[in-house]
Amino acid sequence: LLTPQIIRVQSPEGVKRITATKRETVATFLKKVAKEFGFRNNGFSVYTNRNRTGEITASQNKSLNLLKIKHGDMLFLYPSSPAGSSSETMDTSASQGLRPVGAPQVVEDEIDQYLIKQDGKIYRNRDQQLCRHGPLGKCVHCVPLEPFDEDYLNHLEPPVKHMSFHAYIRKLTGGADKGKFVALENISCKIKSGCEGHPPWPEGICTKCQPSAITLNRQKYRHVDNIMFENHTIADRFLDFWRKTGNQHLGYLYGRYTEHKDIPLGIRAEVAAIYEPPQIGTQNSLEILEDPKAEVVDEIAAKLGLRKVGWIFTDLVSEDTRKGTVRYSRNKDTYYLSAEECITAGNFQNQQPNICRLSPDGHFGSKFVTVVATGGPDNQVHFEGYQVSNQCMALVRDECLLPCRDAPELGYAKESSSEQYVPDVFYKDIDKFGNEITQLARPLPVEYLIIDITTTFPKDPVYTFSISQNPFPIENRDVLGETQDFHSLATYLSQNTSSVFLDIISDFHLLLFLVTNEVMPLRDSISLLLEAVRTKNEELAQTWKKSEQWATIEQLCSTVGVQISGLQEYGAMGGSTHAVSAAMWGCQHCTFMNQPGTDHCEMCSLPRT
Repeated sequence: LLTPQIIRVQSPEGVKRITATKRETVATFLKKVAKEFGFRNNGFSVYTNRNRTGEITASQNKSLNLLKIKHGDMLFLYPSSPAGSSSETMDTSASQGLRPVGAPQVVEDEIDQYLIKQDGKIYRNRDQQLCRHGPLGKCVHCVPLEPFDEDYLNHLEPPVKHMSFHAYIRKLTGGADKGKFVALENISCKIKSGCEGHPPWPEGICTKCQPSAITLNRQKYRHVDNIMFENHTIADRFLDFWRKTGNQHLGYLYGRYTEHKDIPLGIRAEVAAIYEPPQIGTQNSLEILEDPKAEVVDEIAAKLGLRKVGWIFTDLVSEDTRKGTVRYSRNKDTYYLSAEECITAGNFQNQQPNICRLSPDGHFGSKFVTVVATGGPDNQVHFEGYQVSNQCMALVRDECLLPCRDAPELGYAKESSSEQYVPDVFYKDIDKFGNEITQLARPLPVEYLIIDITTTFPKDPVYTFSISQNPFPIENRDVLGETQDFHSLATYLSQNTSSVFLDIISDFHLLLFLVTNEVMPLRDSISLLLEAVRTKNEELAQTWKKSEQWATIEQLCSTVGVQISGLQEYGAMGGSTHAVSAAMWGCQHCTFMNQPGTDHCEMCSLPRT
């Protein structure tokens, strides 16, 4: 029997061990190398020396023993370079080598791709007192700092407790190996599948398949460093629901991720609109209902250059209606986020993972944020931003975390049962003697799971969508008597008589109504208008206004008895809208839209008037 031997092969992505025999041909050995590293047969070269001498070429006649390759030897693999020199190949591999071995090829968000290319260092001017060198020199007092420098972050005003995620990546990849072996592993609280040495849980478990215990730590970084509403009107319209009903309310934040320049390599979530899904709200509870339009809303937002960046909910109790003050209820003596809210936030963050090239799973953490509208120390409405940590996301994803019924500030790590194995969860605390002790997370203070994020409004407001004195009603507000129908659309058009059509149509809630209404949904024919709104192109908007779809919309509005100025001026292809009357007609008695060519209403059977 031939004794198997292990040959080590080193590549820019790391070292792998190949099992072979002495009499094995070189061609067979190189096929094993190609399969192990994921190369095609001609996509690499293998050498016996690090300086690329002694190349091993494929041969069916030569064996490894003939080339004097023996057990434990190290060979060196270099990818082939179709263009440019070999040194260029190594440089490219090093710059892209931040992707761990075996990680899937993923396309990261635009903001991530932009920040990867940035220098990120904190440049300082020459200190007149401490620096004793010339204007071109550098010393410890003026040399640029790394973006993860904790002393610099702590001395900012206000101090920054969490470095940005990209600064954290620079810290991981800043060593001598340039992060070649860095891999951001997602935490798993589940038993690994495929272990055949014992019966499945609860009959058996071993150290290979058992998930590790979790000790909760304060997360050193955050995926989003700032939340900014484009203008006050967005937040005011959302708060109007609570002002009119006294019931709590919830909405999804749509916007974009941009660079936050106040923090090195920071990311800001800019909020351009709030979508309010179907829900049931009371003075002290919220229930989110199934939303049949959720997919369409995301699709329309994407065509407008927006995405779902977070969620917002109110926790407001009026204190003095004459002064307009609200109760200050969320503070260090109570809680900032309840356990139930942390679990909901963790669930949302798991649904919106952050695409990451450094993770073997292709994703790590989330940029999805949570905003709470609640009373502040001055008894005015404040907006507080949060995320939950990656550890909390893992506990929620694997159904290991529960809220406490009588203590909203406490969570509870589930205990193992015959249906589910739950790893031990610990957190560190200080006892009455000042000693650091480890406690079992039953119960668990949720402060260990929360990351706070500053929430701001700009000095100079930004308007992705136009602001009107008489805005179009917001969706799912039927309890207020505010409904989205063609009567409300006709009223909106009659009250907004701007000569610039783009100003009239640039309303997020109006665009959603045009796409999702049941009478004449425009999902397949509104792309041109959405592009016009996204690029703020009035010519494109005017082109769409002359289309048959808009003429039909105007005709539908005319059937509800609201006079719209200029209705006859713009029709299909610039003609009169009388041509559209042959398409559909609305019953004056029940408002049902009937097919053309009928003289009686299909719903109430009354004659057409």
